Amino acid sequence: MIARQKEEAANIALLESWDNTQAIMEAYFELAQRLQAEEQGEITIEERSRLFVELIEKRKKHFAALRAQEKRSKPPTKVQKINTMSTYLKNMAEYKHNQLKSKSYDEIQDMFDKEIKRVNTFVDMNTELVKGNKTKAEGSSKRAGNELEQEKAKKQKGDDQEESKMKRHIKIVKDDEVAIDAIPLATKPPVIVDYKVDKDGRMGYFKLIRADGSLKRYSSMIKMLQGIDREDLETLWKLVKAKYKNTRPEDDYERVLWGDLKVMFEPDIKSDVCRNLQGYKVTVWKLFDNCGVHFVRFINLYVFMLVKKRYLLTPVTIINMLNKKLQADHWNKTCYQLLKLMVKQQNGQ
Repeated sequence: MIARQKEEAANIALLESWDNTQAIMEAYFELAQRLQAEEQGEITIEERSRLFVELIEKRKKHFAALRAQEKRSKPPTKVQKINTMSTYLKNMAEYKHNQLKSKSYDEIQDMFDKEIKRVNTFVDMNTELVKGNKTKAEGSSKRAGNELEQEKAKKQKGDDQEESKMKRHIKIVKDDEVAIDAIPLATKPPVIVDYKVDKDGRMGYFKLIRADGSLKRYSSMIKMLQGIDREDLETLWKLVKAKYKNTRPEDDYERVLWGDLKVMFEPDIKSDVCRNLQGYKVTVWKLFDNCGVHFVRFINLYVFMLVKKRYLLTPVTIINMLNKKLQADHWNKTCYQLLKLMVKQQNGQ
């Protein structure tokens, strides 16, 4: 009996070491009921010990949960707040680590608050608020559409005025002979695979050989440019360049072809051709639209140039070209781009 009283006193002392909460009072009541049941012979000492151990484990779990709750309810430190806000900004606002690591707490807090405000003020198109303001939104959209149309009309008017200004420097010329001699580009022939220079007495010809074995002879570079497109022209330059590399052809006609293409694709500002462009008077300025080349003939010199590419032309030379007018078979986008480039180059732009 004495041993049992000592054990009970030790168990009660253990319970009294916990905080005096409602849960502890419930534990006392539950223990008293079990002791009373034991005295009445309803449970044995072994059963009472087992039940008491279960009670102790139950109370341990209870206070562990209380400690965890207290830890969760504890205000986070400034470092913890910075880490939390930085994680949000990196994942939701796509900030980089390098953008945040040098920021102070106040700066990160301000960035975080702005991002939260942006999210909170977002209104989905399906909400009642947007539906209620549908008429207002439609009115704003209509005004924006009208402004856009006005801007387009204004830009179109400016483009039309500039185009009209450029058209003053063009002369439409129909060349029936050219049309007959040219290859119909609507039915594009196979790619050029080789070329040769033939002579018929004192007359020389450029011969282009295509992949299907067909060939075409041209009596001059001008005739050739009238019958080929830009792809053919670039292929021909690759063939000529691969054949002679850095050397200069000895044959007169080969040298003419090589020189015209080299000035066209790789102009050298130190060459005699470019230096001579400074003072000669322009006699003809012609566009070969199908291959994107324009041709300028001076009194004692001529040069072929690619459209959209700048060459060493002085403002005086360009003025002479514009006054002489560009010869073309019809007005198109290429004419407009070339004339616009010439005007810009003349103005030093």
